[in-house]
Amino acid sequence: MFHEKVSLGHAQKHAAVLFERQSIWLLTFVALAFPPAIPTLAQNIGTPQAQGGRIVGTVTDVNNNTVSGATVVLQGPIPTDRRTVVSSDNGAFEFQDIKPGVLYRVHITAKEFADWTSPAVTLAPGEYKILTGSKLRIEQARSTINVGYDPVEVATEQVRVQESQRVFGIIPNFYVVYDKNAVPLTPKLKFRLALRTTIDPVTFAGIAILAAADQAGDKPSYGQGAQGYAKRFGASTLTGFNDIMIGGAILPSLLHQDPRYFYQGTGTVKSRALRALSWPFACQGDNGKRQPNYSSLGGDLAASALTNLYYPSWDRGVGMTFENFAISTGERMVATLFQEFVLRKLTKSKNPKVATAQPSAPSQDR
Repeated sequence: MFHEKVSLGHAQKHAAVLFERQSIWLLTFVALAFPPAIPTLAQNIGTPQAQGGRIVGTVTDVNNNTVSGATVVLQGPIPTDRRTVVSSDNGAFEFQDIKPGVLYRVHITAKEFADWTSPAVTLAPGEYKILTGSKLRIEQARSTINVGYDPVEVATEQVRVQESQRVFGIIPNFYVVYDKNAVPLTPKLKFRLALRTTIDPVTFAGIAILAAADQAGDKPSYGQGAQGYAKRFGASTLTGFNDIMIGGAILPSLLHQDPRYFYQGTGTVKSRALRALSWPFACQGDNGKRQPNYSSLGGDLAASALTNLYYPSWDRGVGMTFENFAISTGERMVATLFQEFVLRKLTKSKNPKVATAQPSAPSQDR
């Protein structure tokens, strides 16, 4: 009996020693085969994982109506921190397992609303954050406003205003420019202004008075009576038409000159007088610079030369042509002098001020 107990105890001791050796061998094998795993395993066992936080919120508009289907993006410092959700039917959204101690922002976009971005949000471990202030405003309409500068349109408006200029509100005063920012006329507008002047009823009334004066002076020599007056009326009409159309439309279009008088209105009396008296000889070109007034001089000379076609034979000739040319040019000098010092105060217009558009092409948001 004693021998059996001794044998049993020896066997147990031998088994314990064998287990101990096997355990040491197993640990040594693991240490040699997986050396990096041991400290990581120890760390995971010894240090608990930090609990992630949560961010929740509701997307609404400025009237506190919920906005469903909005795209809500959680933006972190690195791309892997980025997450996207869509707001529910009641506008709610939620982000879970958010890393603590990391700076995040929430960006919300929705159709027909302006984008919204939250201030920076940093959560503590396990923190539950309710995001407030995510109220979307209706997106403002973006429109590009191009303030175009169309010289033709501006010039057309200026001519329209000039066609309303009348001395005492009656006598046409279409060929003077009071606008400091006037733009050149197109050929079409030059012809329009010339034709508008020739067909004006007051123009025909003036021709009738001029024909009566010529009748009294018996010039040209058409005789007296109704027949003589009719011839003088027709001759004056034709001469005036030729002068206006040639000097006010045809030559200015071909030579790129402006047939209008540009009112100065400021400066000394001498400078204004010299400008007015010299205008029949030095006009303004379409390029804005002063140049010889070939249009006006050519129109007066052509109109005087054409009178040889319908004046009586004893009122024709080179001498008469240049005499009429000199008279027409002298009358033009007196007219521009009156324009500068007298007629401005007597001229009435339906549109006394002309708003001239200036070039600009900026776009605006409203």
